[in-house]
Amino acid sequence: MAKSKSSEIPHYELLYLISNKYSEDEVKPIKTRIEKLITDNAGKITKQEDWGKKRLAYKIEQFNYGYYQLLEFDMPGEGVEKVTTALRLSSDILRSQVIKKRIQTADEIKTDKEIAQKIAKRKKEEEEVRVADAASNKAEIEDINLDEKLDKILETDNLL
Repeated sequence: MAKSKSSEIPHYELLYLISNKYSEDEVKPIKTRIEKLITDNAGKITKQEDWGKKRLAYKIEQFNYGYYQLLEFDMPGEGVEKVTTALRLSSDILRSQVIKKRIQTADEIKTDKEIAQKIAKRKKEEEEVRVADAASNKAEIEDINLDEKLDKILETDNLL
C-alpha cells in the first residue's frame, strides 16, 4: 500500500543576510519586500526575528557585517522554489537558506524552555562560584603581600 501524502502545509525556516551597505531604516523596506514575497506565494508567516547587525565569519562580497533576519512560515512546496530563486537573484541579500522544519508540539516547547532555564541557572551558579573564587584568591594574595611587608619591616635595624 502506498503512503498517502500529508494534507498539512509544510513549515519552513528562512534565514537571510542583508548587506550592511544599508542603514537600519533602509533595511525595513527590504524586510517587508521579503515578507510580501512569501505571502504572495501562498505563505503564512508564523514567526519573525530580527537578529540585528553582526560581524560575518568571513567576507561576503567585500562586506564584514550584515543584518540577520529569521522567518518561519507555512507554504506549499511549489512556492518555496519561487522564494529561493527570488532571494538568490536579489542584490540586497548576501546569503539565504530555507530549510523544512518540523513543527514543535506544546510539550516540546515547554521542555525546551525548561532546559533553557536549567542551563541559565547552572551558568549563573558557575559565575557566582567563579566570582567567589576570584575574591578569595585576591584576599590570599593581599595576605601574602601583607606578610612580606611585615617581614621587611621586622628585618630592618632602624624601626624609627
